[in-house]
Amino acid sequence: MSRFSDLVSKPAREMASFFPPLAPTRTSADSQPRLIKLDSNENPFGPSPRALEAMQAALAASNSYPDDGCTELRRKLAAHHDIPAEQVLVTAGSTGMLSLLCQTMLGQTMLAPGLNAVTSERSFVVYAMAVHAAGAQLIEAPMREDGFDLDAILEAINEHTRLVFLANPNNPTGTVIDAAAVDKFIADVPGHVVVVLDEAYSDFAAHFAALRNVEYSRSMDYVRQDASVVVLRTFSKAHGLAGLRVGYGLGPAELLGYCARMRDTFSVSSVAQAAAVAALDDLNHVQRTVANNAEQAEILRVGLSECGYRVVPTAANFLYCDVGEEASGFAERLRGEGVSVRPLGSWGAPTSIRVSIGTPEQNQIFLSAAQRVGGTP
Repeated sequence: MSRFSDLVSKPAREMASFFPPLAPTRTSADSQPRLIKLDSNENPFGPSPRALEAMQAALAASNSYPDDGCTELRRKLAAHHDIPAEQVLVTAGSTGMLSLLCQTMLGQTMLAPGLNAVTSERSFVVYAMAVHAAGAQLIEAPMREDGFDLDAILEAINEHTRLVFLANPNNPTGTVIDAAAVDKFIADVPGHVVVVLDEAYSDFAAHFAALRNVEYSRSMDYVRQDASVVVLRTFSKAHGLAGLRVGYGLGPAELLGYCARMRDTFSVSSVAQAAAVAALDDLNHVQRTVANNAEQAEILRVGLSECGYRVVPTAANFLYCDVGEEASGFAERLRGEGVSVRPLGSWGAPTSIRVSIGTPEQNQIFLSAAQRVGGTP
C-alpha cells in the first residue's frame, strides 16, 4: 500500500494515465520544429490572422480575470447557430464540456448508484476518462467494420444509462453517420438518456458531405426542438486554436444550467475568448482549411493505398490507416524519419495509425517517409 492509495478516490486510483504525443523539439537556429507533427489533428495553418490580432489586444488586460460567463462569445455563438444564449455553454475545450456532462449526469449518489454511459469501441479516448472520473462505467458496443453499429449501441443501453456518446465524425476512424441514421437512432433512445453528438470535426465533415452530395447533420434541429441532445463543438480544429482550449456545448437550457454549476470558475481565459470571437468572423480561414483538407485527404489516400496500406475514407482532418504490421514500431520508424503519427494500439487497433492531414509539403514528406519505413509492395 502506497502513501496515498487508500486516501484518494476509487476513480483516481484505478484510472489509467493519458499520455498525449510528445511536443516537437525546436532547433536553436531557426526555431522551427524538427518533427512534422501529424499526430494530434491540429490545423496546419495555425490560427486566423484576426484571432492573432485579438489575442494580442487581449494580453493588455491579462491582470484582470476573464468574463466567467463568456458573455460576448456566448451571444455570438447563439446568433451564429440561431438559438437562445441560454442554450450555449462555453468551456475549456469540448473535453471540458464532456467532463461537465459526466459530473452532472453520472455522479454517484445513494439514490443512483452504478450509472453508466454508452459509446462505441474504438472511439474518442476522453469518453472513458471523463466517465471513470465521475465514478461511473463506460459500456463500449462493438463496431461494424470501421463504423458505429447503432443497433448495438441501442442494445447496450439499460436503465442505468444516462449518456450516449456519438463522435460524428468518429475519432480515430474518421467515419461518419449520416443525418437520417442519426434521426432514427435518437428517436429510438429511451427518455432517461441524453445523446451527446460530438461534432468536433463538423467543419470538415460538412465540406466533405457537400462534395459527396450527402447530408451530414441535422444536430441543430434537435437543439432548437429542445430534445435530450447536447451537441459539442470546438475551436481547436478548423479554427486552429487548440492551444487555447475553447469549445462549447449546445443543448437544453435547463441541462446546461446544471452543468454550468459544476464548471471551474474562470475556466476559459480572456485571450481564448477574444480569439474565438474573432475566429468566428474569419470564414476565409476556415474555408481555406477545409478545402486543403479535402484535397490532401485524397492525395494521402491514394499515396498510402499505393504503399499497400488499407485506408478508410475520412470525413475529418485525419486518416485511419491499417499498415499491416505492429503500428507502434511503424510509428517509431516514421519518427526517426522526422514525422510523428499516432499508433492506435490503445484504441484496440494494434496494426493501425491515425495521421493528421497537413500542408501539401508536410504530406509529401510523410508519404515519402511511409514508403521508406514500410516498403512499397
